[in-house]
Amino acid sequence: MMCLGFKGGTGTASRIIKIKDSVYTVGAIVQSNFGAKRNLSIAGVPVGLEFKDTLNYKYNAPPKSRRQEGDGSIIVIVATDLPLLPHQLKRIAQRIPLGIGIVGGRGSNGSGDIFLAFSTANEDAFNRDDMATVTMYPNDQLMPVFEATVQAVEEAIINAMIAAETMEGINGNKAYALPHDKLVEVLKKYNRID
Repeated sequence: MMCLGFKGGTGTASRIIKIKDSVYTVGAIVQSNFGAKRNLSIAGVPVGLEFKDTLNYKYNAPPKSRRQEGDGSIIVIVATDLPLLPHQLKRIAQRIPLGIGIVGGRGSNGSGDIFLAFSTANEDAFNRDDMATVTMYPNDQLMPVFEATVQAVEEAIINAMIAAETMEGINGNKAYALPHDKLVEVLKKYNRID
């Protein structure tokens, strides 16, 4: 799993939102294996460009891989306890690419991206024998859910990269972890952290 030029994999993130007097959670899990290093952006900082000439910072050797830059795909699942209907969940799933784009995803030619969204509300809605009643929020109140989706997806991808460790695979292929110390330096350079 390579994500924007570095070791990727599984990441999660969530947001708590309030709509009227109710509090809900929007969570995202990603399996990130996509993107080109030159496009990596964190907190609006062009991290990929800052790292463009960086070889492996520990071993001073270029990564070994037959993979073409930008190859791969991403799977994202968004879950919420907000009562929503299928057409609304489809609209949430359509916001997932916005979070991917913020960190540098461009949707490459060979990409096999999969996006799903589901709600844990209305648990008794499926019934083969009797009528069922469901609740839902009006479409006009969904903006906080859209924003939470984009933010959670963005953070889940970054979390996958931060948690990843360098690993070596078959034939000496290596996937190098995002260098945390250099990332901190770059974020300080752009005044994102103190």
